[in-house]
Amino acid sequence: MEITKSFPAWLDKNHPNYLRWERARNISLERGKFVKKILELNHIPVNLTILDLGSGEGGTSKVLSEKNFVVSVDINFIRLIRQKENFSLKRSLQADATILPFPDSTFDLIIIQDVIEHIEQLNNLFTDIVRVLKYNGLVYLSTPNRLSLINFLSDPHWGVPFVSVLNRKFIKNFFIKNFRRTEKNRKDIPELLSLNKILNLFSDKFEIKLMTDFSVDELFKENKGIVWSEFHIKLINALKKIKADRIVRRISNNNFGFVNKYFTPTFYLLMKKKSQ
Repeated sequence: MEITKSFPAWLDKNHPNYLRWERARNISLERGKFVKKILELNHIPVNLTILDLGSGEGGTSKVLSEKNFVVSVDINFIRLIRQKENFSLKRSLQADATILPFPDSTFDLIIIQDVIEHIEQLNNLFTDIVRVLKYNGLVYLSTPNRLSLINFLSDPHWGVPFVSVLNRKFIKNFFIKNFRRTEKNRKDIPELLSLNKILNLFSDKFEIKLMTDFSVDELFKENKGIVWSEFHIKLINALKKIKADRIVRRISNNNFGFVNKYFTPTFYLLMKKKSQ
């Protein structure tokens, strides 16, 4: 994955996804607060050494750095500059997520927030995460669900139907070639993961816990840290208007079954590294 300092598409006001990306940038701190809430459900996130991997605008690093030692890592130099300008982050580093420049067993917690779907070399990512994470360390992982009916109707990255189930090669050679030609040189084209793919990748080395129940509650409270897509906001409001949110709350669960495989739009997971 090539490290770049070029002007990115996500800051181009003429790009069809600009407003979607701008909303995501503007709620960076709210996303960090949501991550902190999930961590607090399981243990107190204090005095930890934390790696925020693919840290984006830096909101999560900012929130967690109040009582922890946080290293913010992103492959994009412009994002790192913006982090310093907006949040005065002190420990930021430009690096590739699949070649982490840290010693073994460095971190108590690794944050991987809406990043993994952009990485082609997943096995390399997995190997380095396991290497730099301490035994019994935690990984917080969030990523959109490839097989979610909701994402099928409106892909979370592109805002159009069907793309969520396409592989990276087809997105590049067909979708981008025909509909987003200005992005033909992108190095971080997303390919969504299914729940089974995530389990296959991580389950040997990690104890995995889904946080769907909590995220659904926060969703209907309109927590800005987890919903910013116009389509998803309209859908939530429509469900609440017809009282269908009660049904969604009732069927939501933290199991690795049908509901999470085919309906949950975004996976929020806590994964604890096994001692052996």
